[in-house]
Amino acid sequence: MIIGKIAYINLLPFHLFLKRYLRNSSDRSAWQYHKGVPSDINRKFQTGRVEAAVISSIFSSKYRCSDFGIVADKKVLSVLSCPGEYRADKASNTSNILAKILDAEGEIVIGDRALHRRKNGACKDLAELWYKKYRLPFVFARFCYRKNAKQYEKLAKNFLASHIKIPTYILKRYVKQSGLSQKEIKNYLTYIRYNIGIKEQYSLHKFLRLAKRKKYSR
Repeated sequence: MIIGKIAYINLLPFHLFLKRYLRNSSDRSAWQYHKGVPSDINRKFQTGRVEAAVISSIFSSKYRCSDFGIVADKKVLSVLSCPGEYRADKASNTSNILAKILDAEGEIVIGDRALHRRKNGACKDLAELWYKKYRLPFVFARFCYRKNAKQYEKLAKNFLASHIKIPTYILKRYVKQSGLSQKEIKNYLTYIRYNIGIKEQYSLHKFLRLAKRKKYSR
């Protein structure tokens, strides 16, 4: 298995799951090596450097994908449009396009930086804006694969059926890395879920149609 790794807090439960699931040392080494921000992993996946990864929704329609992804119902906290001139976040693909579709002006900020920026109260949550407009959850990313479909579908299914408890020592490590408190990290993860059902599929297709219509998909 060659899986890309996005080192963001929203995928922490999946990271812990993979540590147990990947028993082959070479698989674990490859997973740790192929890591980066979402836009980096998108490129690695598109060029075939990794076989599977959680990739941005905007690119997912071109590939075979599982029902595992990053979903937010009414808020996400980590994808924001902040006051100022428009500036895309280089780490993102889907979030920048979502902001354009929603006519959200300002600087687009994602990930741990967004969790800090939101504290000033001036930024807008893009998942919240999407929900207010369409009354739908938003699918930010999907776990997709280029080959070995049965293997990766089984992995995704097992993850969705798992109940991952985050050990305190892992939380402390992320506290040190992110500058957030354990309470903030736990609270943030309550806004994230991973199963893509019928409603989520509908929302995803709506987003992709809107992106195509406005020619933001590239």
